[in-house]
Amino acid sequence: MNSIPATNFQFPGQTAFYKGKVRDVYSFEKRLVMIATDRISAFDVILPRAIPYKGQVLNQIAAHFLNATSDIVPNWLEEVPDPNVSIGIKCQAYPVEMVVRGYLAGHAWREYKAGKREVCGVALPEGLKENDKLPQPIITPTTKAHEGHDEDISREQILAQGLVSEDEYEHLERYTLALFAKGTEMAADQGLILVDTKYEFGQLDGTIYLIDEIHTPDSSRYFYKDTYEENQRAGVSQKQLSKEFVREWLIENGFQGKDGQTVPEMTDEKVTSISERYIELFEKVTGMKFQKNNLDHPLERIEKAILRAIA
Repeated sequence: MNSIPATNFQFPGQTAFYKGKVRDVYSFEKRLVMIATDRISAFDVILPRAIPYKGQVLNQIAAHFLNATSDIVPNWLEEVPDPNVSIGIKCQAYPVEMVVRGYLAGHAWREYKAGKREVCGVALPEGLKENDKLPQPIITPTTKAHEGHDEDISREQILAQGLVSEDEYEHLERYTLALFAKGTEMAADQGLILVDTKYEFGQLDGTIYLIDEIHTPDSSRYFYKDTYEENQRAGVSQKQLSKEFVREWLIENGFQGKDGQTVPEMTDEKVTSISERYIELFEKVTGMKFQKNNLDHPLERIEKAILRAIA
């Protein structure tokens, strides 16, 4: 099966290269070229096989939502010259990620279940169940780790450590809540609930920009709206739209990224099924039909598109 597991280009004027879990990032003096590969990670481990069309799905969902929210906050994106490629403004990234939660799910629920009644310095009321809606959305920041796990951090710790100035942080909070409100509205139009997500910001010449991806299934959790209330009353798991299904498959097969554990075999059938789920995610989240890009000689296609764009 053809896919895009990695790139290794050398472009004229290129100043640096960074390989993330999923994205390959090429730096230039004033611009970034971000290639969404078909790599897939879970539990901070890159899995051994790439998933056809996954990079295209993520890149095009991110572009869709960046374009839809550009009136709320300026963002880094300038053009999408190829379905797997985004090119935009090179910013100085803030060393925190703004995680925002409208529901008690995932990491926040695990902390709550363990008896904690605050997450990242934000107090939580008693008597909540898993996946309950919170009284209002809360911001639970994390530090940005280049390797390993991001760590919870409070607003007070961010300011005390001088990671972000108070004035800038207040702007980040306002932008985060406004973006989440817009994402919630767009999700509702598709019969979905935006449960939680994360935003990353940077600055250039005194202006704050939204950077990286937003509202993709790799960075966000969605529930299906039509079954939410019924499932909460019955105390059953919510139907999710995220890459949680990959984590669940790994857990069922004894892998959670811990020492000594082995990733289960990724058969052609499993790779195809994950690819199909990502395409389903694209169509459900955006309301658009997914157009599969040609995966014959994808690296040549990507390189030509980038060379045209940076010329």
